[in-house]
Amino acid sequence: MYKKIISDLKPNLDKAIAHFGTEIGNLRTGRATSALVEDIIVECYGTKMPIKQIAAIHAPEPRLILIQPWDKSIIKEIEKVIISTRPGLNPVTDGDAIRINLPLLTEERRKELVKLLSQYAESARISMRQIRDEAWKRIQELEKEGQIREDDKFRGKDALQEAMDEYNKKIKDIVEAKEKEIMTI
Repeated sequence: MYKKIISDLKPNLDKAIAHFGTEIGNLRTGRATSALVEDIIVECYGTKMPIKQIAAIHAPEPRLILIQPWDKSIIKEIEKVIISTRPGLNPVTDGDAIRINLPLLTEERRKELVKLLSQYAESARISMRQIRDEAWKRIQELEKEGQIREDDKFRGKDALQEAMDEYNKKIKDIVEAKEKEIMTI
């Protein structure tokens, strides 16, 4: 009975990890990446769409992002939105494309990014703990209702802790890799 609760828990933990990965994907490291701009919302054609749906985004060089809208008439809108949503990025229109040259990160900015990374990691751990607490409450309710024995409740607690340890290690590994990426010049 508790095994089903544990198996139901894992997709939610996977979602928390995926959300964490999305959040840190927007952190600027020393290299240009399309993730810095692809999810910026642009209002065009009477609706709001992310840049990745209206343009091709490339990082042809380590410090350059190239955005090529499929419709050249929306270049100015894309440029305005990038300026307003991503301070520090200075888009330049070059014919039918937008170029964003990324300045080198200072040591101070790298340390700020590492702190922000730690904050994202902690919020991911908090959401995972909430998921764990809900599962533990359900296991305790099963025992109170007589559907499982006390031994099974504690086995469930151990299995729950094993799952949490596994997912906490995933977060730790992601953080270490991203921190190394940020601090590499």
